[in-house]
Amino acid sequence: MVPVVRQELDSRPQVRSVLLCGIETQACIMNTALDLLDLGLQVHVVVDACSSRSQVDRLVALARMRQSGAFLSTSEGLILQLVGDAAHPQFKEIQKIIKEPAPDSGLLGFFQGQNPLFR
Repeated sequence: MVPVVRQELDSRPQVRSVLLCGIETQACIMNTALDLLDLGLQVHVVVDACSSRSQVDRLVALARMRQSGAFLSTSEGLILQLVGDAAHPQFKEIQKIIKEPAPDSGLLGFFQGQNPLFR
């Protein structure tokens, strides 16, 4: 884990859950996720906000993180989880953002059927 992330976590002992997204899923995201899991934190990986130069690297890294205890979710799924329900004061504004279908992330086929990485 890079020192600045560790310093931020040390200054916020109340943090129990972390959302991760970014580039080079097989390196930056996966290593950070594994370090955070080792610290006992819940790790939520925003799969449609993570990329890699190779789809294979991306998928293997996502599978490894899932096997290690990280939760895989989509940006929309996490937004709705954080909002809770339609009673949230910002729900109407958030609904405008998620109303439009997201572009294909290239992941759907890998979560369907018998993909051995996600059994």
